[in-house]
Amino acid sequence: MKSQNFSTTVRVDQTPEAAFAAINNVRGWWSGEIEGSTDKFGDEWTYRYKDLHYSKQRITEFVPGKKVTWLVLDSSLSFVEDKSEWNGTNITFEIARAGDKTEIKFTHVGLIPEGECYGACSNAWGSYINGSLRSLIATGKGQPNAKKG
Repeated sequence: MKSQNFSTTVRVDQTPEAAFAAINNVRGWWSGEIEGSTDKFGDEWTYRYKDLHYSKQRITEFVPGKKVTWLVLDSSLSFVEDKSEWNGTNITFEIARAGDKTEIKFTHVGLIPEGECYGACSNAWGSYINGSLRSLIATGKGQPNAKKG
């Protein structure tokens, strides 16, 4: 049986363009320290939360109103044995119209149930995507510090 990458989908009343803009405003929905630009193809940026999580991403796909992909170039997760578990994984946001709504499908390709981080990381992603990012798209205000991780 093929391993399943972590994925979650949200629907919002805003346009695909509004969803795309919110996704790329990473500081608006993901807690922690973010250094670098997060809103252009080829941008590289780092995320750090205390000494628990460090990761460096490069934007490898950037299709306005449709898709964003981040490649994790480097990572250090202090709470798992394999600190570099995220290295080489891809974080994707696929945006499409769904009737009168906009649907965002988030997938962390490589974050699979067999990985040690799957439980904690999938819970954190679920909270950020379904809570903070959805709020940022819907109301213009995210909740990046509602859940730490």
